[in-house]
This record gives sequence, structure tokens and C-alpha cells, in this order.
Amino acid sequence: MAAGGRWPYPFWIAHRGGGRLAPENTLAALRAGAARGYACAELDVTLSADGLPFLLHDDTLERTTNGRGPAAARPWAELAGLDAGGWFDARHRGEPLPTLDAALEAALALGLLLNLELKPAAGDAARLGAAVGRRVAERWPADRTPPLLSSFEPAAVAAAGAAIPAAPRALLFEVPPADAPQAALALGCHAIGADHAALNAAAIARAHAAGLVVLAYTVDEPAEAQRLSAAGIDGLFTDAIDLFDPRG
Repeated sequence: MAAGGRWPYPFWIAHRGGGRLAPENTLAALRAGAARGYACAELDVTLSADGLPFLLHDDTLERTTNGRGPAAARPWAELAGLDAGGWFDARHRGEPLPTLDAALEAALALGLLLNLELKPAAGDAARLGAAVGRRVAERWPADRTPPLLSSFEPAAVAAAGAAIPAAPRALLFEVPPADAPQAALALGCHAIGADHAALNAAAIARAHAAGLVVLAYTVDEPAEAQRLSAAGIDGLFTDAIDLFDPRG
């Protein structure tokens, strides 16, 4: 957290780097988000078979690459040769899967803050959290606001926090249960995140009363953004980065 406990991240966060304007979880996506004026991007991180953190949302490769099968079963030497942009459009054909290191370097060069969502394969939560936390601790400058580390997996959040205690953390839910604030606080989290449709003023107020920030994903409609803003939400993830003005 910033000095004095101030939440250091902006209200609008570009989902998966560049929302709907670029192939998700690529360096091209980070550039697209930055070009639209977004100061913070969310990225998904998982592990290769040989333990290298890289960007990918799904457990499998089919949807966003020309590969097939579980990503966690492939060593980085194989993953590095996949096309992660051709599915989106011909202009991005040949866009590679980025390592976490490459994404951190690109974000620093673009002046972006980051939210790294930890997306472990089955049984890999603690290993992923530790690997990402170590990488961030080694490669992110101490004088820059560190990435927010988040996950639906408590073990990933705990391991990330142990590796880099200075980085704020968030526990994620589809629908937050009544004890969501307590679960987040038990892990040393500073925030919770949830599906936008599951959040209302009462749920947000409960989290605020516990001292937690509340984030909502993925908000692509102005009316829903207005509803959540009126309910007291602290931050919104969006794929519609061309629809919302992050500086407004």
C-alpha cells in the first residue's frame, strides 16, 4: 500500500491488458491499453511445465493460441513458439506468449501499474504464487508501486504474500460469501474482487467496514458502471477500453 494506507491504483483497469482492442495477455495488449490512457492493466499469469511464469488466462491453449492441450504440460521452449495473436486478427499474427519478465519490463517502460491475477493449474497454486512473488520482488523497482497480486485461489495469494509482503493482494470471488472480508483479511489482503453482478451497496459497505477495497469485473456497460459507482465501488475492470475514459 502507499504511504498512509492510500490505495495506489486507479479506478479504471484495462482487462487482460488491452480489453477488446488487442489479443489478451500480450505485449500488444499492454500497448493498446496505454495508448487509450489507461494507467493500470490486469494480466493473467500461470506456469509452464518447467516453472516459468508467463501470461495466459485459460488452463488450455486452444482459445488464444495455435497450440493445443493443457498449458501446464508444455515447457517454455515449446510455448515460446506459439502464436498468441492470430486468433484475434491477421494484424497480430505471430504475437508471442509473453513471459512475466517481459510483461513487467513492458509495463515499466509504458509507465503502467499492474494487477497480476494468478491462474494456477490444479495443484499449482502455492508454486505459482511463490514464483510470481519472487519475480516481482527481483524485477520491479522498489520505488515504483508494486503490482497488485490477486487470485481466486487462497494458497496462491498466501504464497505470493510470503514472497513479496510489500505488494498489495486481493482475494477474488465469483459471488462473495458473507465472510468474504474475513477470508481476505486472514490472508493479509487489502482488497476483494468479484463479478460485477454479485455486488451491491450492502456487500461493498461490509467490505469497506472491514477496511478492504472492492473491485468489480468485468464492466462493459455504462449503466452498470454508474450503478456500481453509486454503490461505492473502488475500481472496475473493463474490456470496453474504447468506451470509457479512464481519465474522466
